[in-house]
Amino acid sequence: MIYFLYDILLWIALIGIIPYHLYRSASRGRRAAFAERFGSIPREKVAALGGKEIIWVHAVSVGETMAAKPLLKALRQRFPEKKIVLSNVTETGRSIGEKLPEIDLCIYLPFDYRFAVRRVLQALRPSLVVIVETEIWPNFLRTASELGIPTVMVNGRISDRSLGRYLKLGWFFRPVLANFSALCMQTDEDARRIIAIGADSALVHVSKNLKYDLPSSIISPEQRSLLKKDYRIPASLPVLTAGSTHAGEEEMVLAAYRAILAAGHACLLILVPRHPERAGQVADLLRKEGTSYTLRSELEGRVEDFRSGEVLLVDRVGELMRLYSLSDLVFVGGSLVPTGGHNVLEPASLGVPVVFGPHMSNFREIATMILASGGGIQVQDGEELVSVLNNLVADDTRRAAMGRCGVALMEENRGATDRHMEIIASMVTGSS
Repeated sequence: MIYFLYDILLWIALIGIIPYHLYRSASRGRRAAFAERFGSIPREKVAALGGKEIIWVHAVSVGETMAAKPLLKALRQRFPEKKIVLSNVTETGRSIGEKLPEIDLCIYLPFDYRFAVRRVLQALRPSLVVIVETEIWPNFLRTASELGIPTVMVNGRISDRSLGRYLKLGWFFRPVLANFSALCMQTDEDARRIIAIGADSALVHVSKNLKYDLPSSIISPEQRSLLKKDYRIPASLPVLTAGSTHAGEEEMVLAAYRAILAAGHACLLILVPRHPERAGQVADLLRKEGTSYTLRSELEGRVEDFRSGEVLLVDRVGELMRLYSLSDLVFVGGSLVPTGGHNVLEPASLGVPVVFGPHMSNFREIATMILASGGGIQVQDGEELVSVLNNLVADDTRRAAMGRCGVALMEENRGATDRHMEIIASMVTGSS
């Protein structure tokens, strides 16, 4: 009965799904890919997999794809004879996934219509589906179960914001969660929450957070100089990167940047909006404020090096970690506005001190741990951001110490990939 009601709602929603995706694709300059989203994968792409066994990994967007990188490497090493298919929902997630060497095929996850998901699952016939974080698609899970395909949730979490909704709909999610073969959750609290929603406790495991298994390293001054050269940045010019920013945050970051410059500190600001299609809006803001900027997409045409007071505005995806690694200080966005935050471990893993705002509900555990380690600082508003960034730009010793603390935190909390692989390997046919 629940699936019947769900299907009715899905078909009604189709009225809005089609125009939404058309608009989204047009506004971002990308194809809508409706064929894939309705379950049709070109035969030549399937044939290129050579009839080998497939492990299908699904990561909805950029954050989940980045979190899955250690697991994808482990899967490739453990099962070199198998093919790995990665699916995403967003275009930005897809663009990241296509660059990963472990992936044999990238596709969009089909819309959750039974005919669409069945078509893809029958075409690929994966021996295992791995779903990163809390992506619960009822028809996909039900159809995989009917076809005898085990499905594992990895790096699972239940945020504070979503818990109430899940609990109210426990009558719906209980039979849906029963289609999972295993649920690997980040923390004891996440495990408790998924069980309260309706998961079978025998299938729930606490496997820790894959994000701690990102490779950590502090690059040498020589490496940083070479990397800066690629971006037309003088080796001696300090860099502040504001990554994954959302609407309303760029104004606060620019206020902090003006204060840094007014205090007499040389600095270059790199602005990386979370959604690159917002670069035009941010460019308008920079023009209104009279700030000189260069778009990343136009960087090749720039001859002279950047000067203090200018801005590199990034309108591409896939370069954030490189930009973090050449930075002296990082602000991670989605945290000064109520978005839930983004992954502060990415700059920390590179030995770069990190600053973030109060809205970290999606990364509560990580935020608590990086604060306790001394690798990051949390600010409450734009005014405090100005003060903290200004102080840190002026204090080389403190920045270096914070960077070392971030790397130490990563090293101390490794091991999630191994825990996940124990569960996954037990479900992959032919595993040794």
